[in-house]
Amino acid sequence: MDFLDPKIITFSEEFSSPESKVLQDLNRETNAKVLMPRMLSGHLQGRILSMLSHMIRPHKILEIGTYTGYSAICMAEGLAEDGHLYTIDINDELAPLVHQSIVKAEMEKKITTHYGNAIELIPTISGPFDLVFIDADKINYSNYYDLVIDKVKKGGFIIADNVLWSGKVLQEENKMDSDTKALLTFNRKIKTDERVEKVLLPVRDGLFIMRKV
Repeated sequence: MDFLDPKIITFSEEFSSPESKVLQDLNRETNAKVLMPRMLSGHLQGRILSMLSHMIRPHKILEIGTYTGYSAICMAEGLAEDGHLYTIDINDELAPLVHQSIVKAEMEKKITTHYGNAIELIPTISGPFDLVFIDADKINYSNYYDLVIDKVKKGGFIIADNVLWSGKVLQEENKMDSDTKALLTFNRKIKTDERVEKVLLPVRDGLFIMRKV
């Protein structure tokens, strides 16, 4: 999942702003109690999301894929004073942990959680969005993109996580599993979409950053 020497990542974290106490606790609890803790954004990526959000100062953020709420809290740190973040996840079993962390972060008035099928829920959440973060099931990345692109304002941003998929996107296509094929299709889709400027960053598992022009 990480493409850099772990020592370099540790060095980068050491010289980045620290996680808040709430995020540290959520990081530990996720790793101790929740299945597939690698899905957590974590310290370095969390600080990147927070920094990008502070740069954008979004009034409205849509997150597709809440998991335990770590990335939502990070992005909410950069919201405009009257801003709000809406996050969607299929797994309501994690709702108590998400709610607990949002309350601890004193962001319950800034973050609204939705549970259910994102393809059905996205059309019910009104835009325009200044920032969209896609970090859910890989099969539907292209579908999520199609559902949000017209809801993103001109100059707004879309960020997609896991687009390098532990390097599997470099495999021969006939050897790829369905998730890898879906991500390769998504990457190719973004590459040729003239509605967005884009840069793919090899951070952790790959962050695709797009700006709507």
